[in-house]
Parts: sequence; structure tokens; C-alpha cells
Amino acid sequence: MAQNDDRRPLSSRDSGWARAVARRLSATGITPNQISMASMAMAALAGAAFWLAGTAASGPRVALLLAAALFCQLRLLCNLFDGMVAIEGGKQAADGPFWNEFPDRIADILILTGAGYGAGVPALGWAAAGFAVLTAYTRELGRNCGLPADFSGPMAKPHRMATITAAALLSLLEPLWRGQNEVLVIALWLIAVGAAVTALRRAANIVRGLRGR
Repeated sequence: MAQNDDRRPLSSRDSGWARAVARRLSATGITPNQISMASMAMAALAGAAFWLAGTAASGPRVALLLAAALFCQLRLLCNLFDGMVAIEGGKQAADGPFWNEFPDRIADILILTGAGYGAGVPALGWAAAGFAVLTAYTRELGRNCGLPADFSGPMAKPHRMATITAAALLSLLEPLWRGQNEVLVIALWLIAVGAAVTALRRAANIVRGLRGR
């Protein structure tokens, strides 16, 4: 399986800054698989920041939520550059397809469960993580059935990370109404329900695609 088969369409991949960073990374000894592994580290830091922010005092909580938002975005940057270094940088590896997918599933679990525990709703965090993994499963199931990769939403990976990042930043405003973690709870509900809808939509697309052959 080629690593450039059915890549997620990303406008950022064609931007000048992304190409410049990818060229610099490609010129070093850093491998795409190492970048993929780094995405799990970024996700672990984001999840830990979310978790610790749940019971932190006001000052540390602000710093932790900002860190969570930052590490969520760094996770996405790792996801962007591992593919660019592999494909555009010509550093594809035989085990690349594994490292392209497996770390993403771990990252989703680490971030969403961390947010769930931090917000005091661990079951909701696990539900959001489970449905997030299910969206990826249905996408790969479609590919294994010979269909094009389905990156449709409404809660694909970029949407999940945008939602949880926005929630981290909006949570900074909760002292204005003496709130505590309501924004994260709402975000986790949106992700869980949206990811479930996404998985069902992709599953329906698979059935239609197979029947239409």
C-alpha cells in the first residue's frame, strides 16, 4: 500500500510555509515515522494538560488550557509533516502505512479521555474517543473493500481537533460566569455525537459504494 494513496485533502499542504518546513525536515535525518511518533507525545501532553486543568487553580488552569490547545495543534502539525516528508520528501518506508494510522488512534484517545477526566466526565471522554476511532475504522474498512478513502465529516479528525482546541480556549472565559468545565463537556458531547454520525455516514457510503458496483 503506497503512503500517498487516498491522502486526506488539506489546503495547508499546498501552503508555502508548510512546504518550506517540510523541505527543512526532509533535509535532516528525521524520518516520517519519527514525526508520527512525536504526534503521540504531543497528544499525551495535551491530554495531561486537559486532565490537570480540571482541578487546577485559576492561574495554573489558564496555562494548562493554553498548553492543551497548543499541543492539540502540534499534534495536527505532526500529522501534516509526516506525510509531506514521506511523500514530497521521498522518505517513504515499508512500515510507513502503520505509523501513518496507529499513532492517530492513540492520539485521539489520549486527548479526548484526558479532556473527559479533566472535565469530570470520564465516560463521555471515552465515548468521544471510541467514536473517533470508529470513524477511522470505517474509513479503512471502505479502503479494504476497494473504495476510495472517505474523509467526510461532520466530525473527522480536523473537525475534532478544531472543536477541542476551541473548547480549551473558550474555557478560559468560564470565570466570567463562574463556570467550571462546562465548555469542555459541551465539546465532548459534540465530538461524541458528531463522530458517531460520521461513522454511520461513512458506513452508509460503503454500502452504497459496494451496491453500486
